[in-house]
Amino acid sequence: MAITATTNVGDVSLNADKVSYDLVETDVDIITSGRRRIPAHSGILASASRVLTNIMEKPRKIHGGSSKRVIKILGVPCDAVSVFVRFLYSPSSLTEKEMKTYGIHLLALSHVYVVTQLKQRCTKGVGESVTVENVVDVLQLARLCDAPDLFLKCMRLIQSKFKTVEQTEGWKFLQEHDPFLELDILQFIDEAESRKKRRRRHRREQNLYMQLSEAMECIEHICTEGCTLVGPSCNLDNNNKSTSQVKTGPCSAFSTCYGLQLLIRHFAVCKKRVDGKGCVRCKRMIQLLRLHSSVCDDQSESCRVPLCRQFKKRGEKDKKMVEETKWKVLVRRVASAKAMSSLSQSKKNKSEVLFKEEAEDFIRIRNKLI
Repeated sequence: MAITATTNVGDVSLNADKVSYDLVETDVDIITSGRRRIPAHSGILASASRVLTNIMEKPRKIHGGSSKRVIKILGVPCDAVSVFVRFLYSPSSLTEKEMKTYGIHLLALSHVYVVTQLKQRCTKGVGESVTVENVVDVLQLARLCDAPDLFLKCMRLIQSKFKTVEQTEGWKFLQEHDPFLELDILQFIDEAESRKKRRRRHRREQNLYMQLSEAMECIEHICTEGCTLVGPSCNLDNNNKSTSQVKTGPCSAFSTCYGLQLLIRHFAVCKKRVDGKGCVRCKRMIQLLRLHSSVCDDQSESCRVPLCRQFKKRGEKDKKMVEETKWKVLVRRVASAKAMSSLSQSKKNKSEVLFKEEAEDFIRIRNKLI
């Protein structure tokens, strides 16, 4: 399909596969490394690249009596230069095969001659074809051509496949000739590993806070409603038997709740705790009860969790404990996790209600239509 482009030198008829100059005589010769001459129009070249515009504005040198201006594009294959020139005329003419074959060379040319559209396509095309074998070479080119997206992609590939990249010729050449880039790569890998460790530690901490938040909810649930093994003291008679006629089933967080019930039962009968000899499980239970008192919002002293009021009064009196700072951080983060859990549960309940209402409306409308 023929395309007509209007420039300051007239009309040029372009073909999607081959440039043809039917109406205007060429006034520029592009010379490649293989001494090939590629005829072109100065108006087209100048409109596509400001670097070529500056070249056009320089005084013309006469070569062998020819009136044509000569532009030398050396250091890349002749066919790559041909593809580059054709792109300046028709950007849609660049094929995937040409990108795969000459992508690196076109990236260099697009950077030197500031052809932004071609540089964007080359950055994407070269990034899709980068491999472990050529990643070091592409990385160096991306740095020279100021292609940050491609540079970052190469860095991440090296970081993920570093053991394999170390065995390539490109890496060995880099070690001998560019130690500063090698240092940058090693620092990037070290920082990436540090970030990964921080993320893992953060996820572990968040999981711990969520588990503690769930434990706080389970303690309140056990002490107010009761669960399978343990219930509030008001539901027991003088013989410690349940007065409720309805058997309590497992709750939604039964795995956590069941562990807490076993811990509470141990805490109630542990002789070591009574004798003052110390018990690891009892100490853990006391810490959980103290944490509950720190996050408990009940100010009316009606909380039914054991030792809640005692710990609150003790905390008001003793403000200078050794672990006060760490404990405050723990309390704040557990409270935050509890709030986030409550918020997500509230949203979930609202969405379930809305879905139920929509389903009922749909059924009602369908029944009317029937």
